[in-house]
Amino acid sequence: MKIGMACDHGAYTYKEEIKQMLIDEGHEVVDCGCHDTNSVDYPDMAKACADLVANKEVDKGIVMCGTGIGISIAANKVKGIRCALCTDVTMARLTREHNDANMLSMGQRTTGIETCKDIVHTFLNTPFSEGERHKGRIAKISSIEDAQ
Repeated sequence: MKIGMACDHGAYTYKEEIKQMLIDEGHEVVDCGCHDTNSVDYPDMAKACADLVANKEVDKGIVMCGTGIGISIAANKVKGIRCALCTDVTMARLTREHNDANMLSMGQRTTGIETCKDIVHTFLNTPFSEGERHKGRIAKISSIEDAQ
């Protein structure tokens, strides 16, 4: 799988560790930054990754900041993005099954690294299996974007 990743300075350490895990597992990772712990603005990082997902240049996107909140809000401003902030594997499973989320957000200051790794595995390996029941709801989300 080809995965886009981005973070701000508040999640650089986790991004690097998760990126290496994904590479070790055979995934291709497109790193949109940041590339060190110097302060950056999370909306810039979110947009870079979300654009890759929206343009189908990558299969999924993973974004991180201190809490995961700000970067997920910014990613969701890009048309076609459904970025879910997940703090446990149940949320990751359900957002894939029910929302067909194409981006995952997590926070380095709020969730332990091993839990984040489990969330990533769950997110990447869970199909959109409840499609018939939820397609209409996802279409309504898209119609909100189209009305803007």
